[in-house]
Amino acid sequence: MTLLVGSVACTPEGEPPEETNGVDELPPEEIEEAARTAAAEATSVRLSGTVLADGASYRLDMRLGPEGAVGEVSAEGATFELLRVGDEMYMRADAAFWETEGIPEELDSDPTQKLDGKYVLVVTDDPAYAELSGFTEKDGLLEALLALEGTRAVGEQNDVDGVRTIQLQAAEGAGGIMDVALDGTPYPLRLRRGGGAGDLKLTDWGEDFTLHPPADDEIVDYGDALLPRE
Repeated sequence: MTLLVGSVACTPEGEPPEETNGVDELPPEEIEEAARTAAAEATSVRLSGTVLADGASYRLDMRLGPEGAVGEVSAEGATFELLRVGDEMYMRADAAFWETEGIPEELDSDPTQKLDGKYVLVVTDDPAYAELSGFTEKDGLLEALLALEGTRAVGEQNDVDGVRTIQLQAAEGAGGIMDVALDGTPYPLRLRRGGGAGDLKLTDWGEDFTLHPPADDEIVDYGDALLPRE
């Protein structure tokens, strides 16, 4: 499938429009396929915005790559940093977060000094690991977030941060709206999730970034469980 086809129509001023990558000439199902393929093949992306899931609201600002991720997650007024380098997951927050969320028993004596601004290594068999790692897995996170529900239709052309897009709508917008780039690779650049379940921007596609584990003196060992079990 050749995408660099563009339109041959003329603008009202009589000049041909700028060439697009061709996705505006495709049916909606193929626009979605092109966007999903581009997203899957990209090595990295920055994802920012809000997500509503399982009755909770999250604000994300994560850079996701093949070897891990780094960024911030906010939920119910509490903000924490996540850093995953390979299989090693680290979490960092201030003392106020830990006092709200619960202090591991091993550190209960002095949470401010021991946890404030320090990285906590989340061991892989901790139940928190699976939950937190979901924010750092590029392919799995995008697969879930880019889901649309309902009959697809092509909407209007739009602009996201200076990049021309074509809107892909599901269920007339009620099932989600995806803005797909018309310039260059047809990446999804903005997603308004169906049912008011969030609004996200996707930027920095394919841009390299470096991940480094924290220095030893920046890490706190909390034991076997990040948060006290019920």
